[in-house]
Amino acid sequence: MSFDSRAVSISLVVLATIGVFYVLVVGKAFLVPLAVAIMIWYVINALSRTYAKLLPGKKQSNWITTTASLLSIGLLLTLAVDMVQGNIADVTRAAPEYKANFDRMSAQAIERFNLGALPNVKQMAEGIEVAPIISKLAGSFTNMISNIFLVLLYVLFLMLEQGTFQKKMIALLPNKARRESVTSILRHAQEDIQTYLWIKTLTSATTGLVSYFVLRLVDVDFAGFWAFTIFLLNYIPTIGSIVATFFPALIALIQFNTATEFFIVLIAVGAIQVVVGNFMEPKLMGSSLNLSPLVVMLSLTLWGSLWGVAGMFLSVPITVMMLIVFAHFERTRYLAILLSGDGSLKFAKEHG
Repeated sequence: MSFDSRAVSISLVVLATIGVFYVLVVGKAFLVPLAVAIMIWYVINALSRTYAKLLPGKKQSNWITTTASLLSIGLLLTLAVDMVQGNIADVTRAAPEYKANFDRMSAQAIERFNLGALPNVKQMAEGIEVAPIISKLAGSFTNMISNIFLVLLYVLFLMLEQGTFQKKMIALLPNKARRESVTSILRHAQEDIQTYLWIKTLTSATTGLVSYFVLRLVDVDFAGFWAFTIFLLNYIPTIGSIVATFFPALIALIQFNTATEFFIVLIAVGAIQVVVGNFMEPKLMGSSLNLSPLVVMLSLTLWGSLWGVAGMFLSVPITVMMLIVFAHFERTRYLAILLSGDGSLKFAKEHG
């Protein structure tokens, strides 16, 4: 390849990359609900496969398991929406009381440790506003609920189109070799993403449920709301688990104005996170995903900056799909190796 042709190729790659990022930012309002819908669609199919294992006769039970999966997801979403809507107003109303308790605790700490002479510390404590933080969290849930109907509409159409995917693939790719190659990529991406989302949903639900009982035992206000927050935050790699541990602990500290409940919630919820995240989840996940931890963090930062919180939730599934696609082609396989955790590519081995 000559220098001129190489320069043209590099220029085209740069321009294509800029164009992709431009579309991702400008089309955020359309792309984010669609991406979330695809993730829910994956979870429905994974749940359907689980139900199918419980019923004899795969062909006869296919529509039954799909319907059961749709009803299960719909019921869970309905319960979540009702719970969030019922608690948002109460949480927002309680914010001023939390702020008063926080100001009182800050004043006591400043006096006890003689920090009054440090103006920066005092100004920082006075400048922290609890109400806007809680209101912003509640607003995020409200925005999520407002978009849920659009997401469910996308999911419905994906389910309706699912039966025609194979026919469309044959029409689009008459060449059998190319069709099998593309189908193989899509199948691997679907299997890995379904596995990740299903296990992540299971472990996040376990973490949220056990945390709910801990919060109820300590008598933290709106335990269901904070448990649901923990459930959602656990979809965000690493950072989500940390925030999900400290946030309810800080709420307990502000609510009770003592350190006892704070440490109980911090230690208990932290222990739940450690057990589920370091023992239960790796055992269930096995070697199905092979992503570098550094890549996960970089992906989290990138997609979070592009699509906000929704991008953080979607960062791992998107990266998994990129790894599988890169591994399939010889010219991009080095990128898949860089994205992988240990350099081994299951997909590449299967295709030589």
